[in-house]
Amino acid sequence: MTKSTVLLLSLLLAASAGLSLCLGSFPTPPLEVLGALTAPQNSDITFIIWELRLPRIVLAILVGAALAMAGAILQSIVRNPLASPDVIGITSGAALAAVLFLALLSTHFSIHWLPLAAMLGALISALLVISLSWKNGINPSRMVLVGIGLAAATGAGTTLLIVISDDAAAMTAYVWLTGSLYAAQWKDVEGILPWLLVPVPICLAFARHADAMALGDSVAEGLGVPILRSRMILLACSVALAGAAVAFAGGLSFVGLIAPHLAARLVGRNMARLVPASALVGALIVLYADLLGRVAFLPKDLPAGIFVAGIGAPFFVYLLHRTRRQR
Repeated sequence: MTKSTVLLLSLLLAASAGLSLCLGSFPTPPLEVLGALTAPQNSDITFIIWELRLPRIVLAILVGAALAMAGAILQSIVRNPLASPDVIGITSGAALAAVLFLALLSTHFSIHWLPLAAMLGALISALLVISLSWKNGINPSRMVLVGIGLAAATGAGTTLLIVISDDAAAMTAYVWLTGSLYAAQWKDVEGILPWLLVPVPICLAFARHADAMALGDSVAEGLGVPILRSRMILLACSVALAGAAVAFAGGLSFVGLIAPHLAARLVGRNMARLVPASALVGALIVLYADLLGRVAFLPKDLPAGIFVAGIGAPFFVYLLHRTRRQR
């Protein structure tokens, strides 16, 4: 059942990508899209398909998958269903660094340095969360509390920077913070890929350790799992995935929270199954959010983050209510 579920999700994602290729300000019949994909030299819509729509679709899939996997890892090692990159401050740290770059450094450095600034902010936030929650090792509950506080502090810093920035930098920062895939190019896809190729195999290799840690530290120790080393490695993978996603698509909130829960309902909580299923669900969420932003309000192109937040905020409240009832 699990393999068939993952296969169905994969087919749904492929069909959704095909639908997204056909829709836009210039709707295109499926046969013409297929012709542009298979014989671009003979098609009149090659530029639209290959340079405008396809890189945006591929980036949406990669970003959604990265955020979802980061969320699945965090929820497992922290043992908290509300944990996600944006909740514990990783996303907000990346956002603060990016806005700082846009407000103060964009006139001195190329905008191509923005992803590196965002990933550096995510890393610094993660290190702060670890150091402030450290007491004879990482305490998962303390990590969540510290992360929430850090997210609030960095969010305030981000707002302050936007207020004091000039209008052009403030508008660019605001759109970026909302989470947008507008004007995505193949160089963005090439930029994010290396940050996915390394963490994903590591996550799958440490899936058994994550499953053991989800049962509690004492149980994991009894099973011979090196808790501290495994938790640090998985946390580093989560930071890399979330930082890369935020760097190339902006502040897409709640994907890392929603996708693992939806995937767990389909394949269970075993990490070897949950990580790929979460990646597919996250990719579908961001892909459809971006598709809505492109076609639902033509001629305007709205950020995908608006639609993700519209689903994620009520879902977060639902999780809070469910968690409260279970206690």
